[in-house]
Amino acid sequence: MRKWGPLTAVCLGTFMLLLDVTIVIVALPDMARALDASLSDLQWVIDGYALALAALLLGIGAAADRLGRRRVHVVGIVLFAAASLACGLASSPALLVAARGVQGVGAAAMFATTLPLLASVYGGKDRSVALGLWGAVAGGAAAIGPVVGGLLTEGPGWRWIFFVNLPVSVAAIWLTGRTVPESHGARDRRTDWAGTAAFAVFAGAATYAVVRAGSAGWASGQTLATFGIAALALVCFVVVELRVAHPLLDLSLFRTSAFTGVMAGSLAFNLAAFGVLPYTSIWLQTVLGLSPVQGGLAVLPLAATSFVVAAVGGRLLHGAPPRLTIGVGLVLVGAGTLGQAVLGEGSSWPVLIPGLAVAGIGTGLVSPAIAGAALAAVPPERAGMAGGAVNTFRQLGYAFGVAVLGTVLTARMGESLGDAKSHALAGGGAAGLRAAGVPEQALRSAFASGLNTAAVVAGAVGIVAGVAVLLLVKGGRGAPKAPEAVEGGAVAEAVRAG
Repeated sequence: MRKWGPLTAVCLGTFMLLLDVTIVIVALPDMARALDASLSDLQWVIDGYALALAALLLGIGAAADRLGRRRVHVVGIVLFAAASLACGLASSPALLVAARGVQGVGAAAMFATTLPLLASVYGGKDRSVALGLWGAVAGGAAAIGPVVGGLLTEGPGWRWIFFVNLPVSVAAIWLTGRTVPESHGARDRRTDWAGTAAFAVFAGAATYAVVRAGSAGWASGQTLATFGIAALALVCFVVVELRVAHPLLDLSLFRTSAFTGVMAGSLAFNLAAFGVLPYTSIWLQTVLGLSPVQGGLAVLPLAATSFVVAAVGGRLLHGAPPRLTIGVGLVLVGAGTLGQAVLGEGSSWPVLIPGLAVAGIGTGLVSPAIAGAALAAVPPERAGMAGGAVNTFRQLGYAFGVAVLGTVLTARMGESLGDAKSHALAGGGAAGLRAAGVPEQALRSAFASGLNTAAVVAGAVGIVAGVAVLLLVKGGRGAPKAPEAVEGGAVAEAVRAG
């Protein structure tokens, strides 16, 4: 326990926070019925968590270096647990969305400190083992999220997808206190809270504008005003980062085509691979009539294939140029997502399996390689920043993907059903529309058409991003320098979110 206790403690927290990214997908229809939630409410249940995680990851990581990583990690677990309880007790969509946002703050504190804590405890071969097991747990959490969500939703109810975090949190806090020593980074560096705030406003406003555009219209005053706020916040972020002594993200890194390519790939990756899945889950359950467990199993081919490929490919592809692994992987993600755009009025879930499997192969190639490619694209002293930026862009891509693809979905469905009915259908309201006299054939045809269009957009993004990585990310054979090879205090920085 003394030797592997810290790994167990850290893995418990990682398992929880990554499980909560995907566990809610199959519970969305039940949430909609229980809380009378709209499509935009369901989008924010997902995006509130992802945006908070993305916006605060780098800032909290820097603050933890000064305040103490174990201390910040434990505070994150406590906040995550309290927010999970609030999610489970939520009596309205607004309360659930707010609690999910707080959950994301706690998750950011946990995620930002996870790998630095491991790096401070383990060295040499033990560090390689610890990081490998941590990666397996991270991949496994994403893989089983839909199935666990389905079991809990169909069993005790959707609220238990949040309540289950409470005993795990208690165990993680106890183990962390008993086995994980405190560690610090550079205490003389000030945290860039101004940059963190500006980035959070940009990400939140941009996502809100896209979500609102689906119902209010892209040219409406509210949509344009919100996009204006997002643009202003982005300008403020750039100005702050150029002037602050210790920036959240050193913008000069983007002068390197390799770093720009990896960040573009990170943003596109989660959008292309996962952005359609929430709407696929709603289609499976509310239109096809699958149970939550069946809905979770139907999308499992993507996560399961990804897990296997990541585990096997890591050894077989060691030394392969990162640009090939990531570029080809993104093209496969895009091709697999395009392969899901085959739905017709009479289609059922098995038609998705080939596309999900191909996307899973691509995901298994990209996920383990993309952080290492970011580290290889920057000087060693910027390794922590690069590693954190990868996860920030990935979560931001997921949040943008859910928002953009939801708008694409409803716009396509609205061509045959009208705006009000398309939003109701995409939000899990198929039963109500049937009761109102809308023909089953019309519902199936509209949803299939909307999902096809969303999958085409997501697939195109994946393929374009893959080609961009192949063109922009240069470098010969050989894996990037492993985190454990970085000397001194840069170790924790190099693995912060990688």
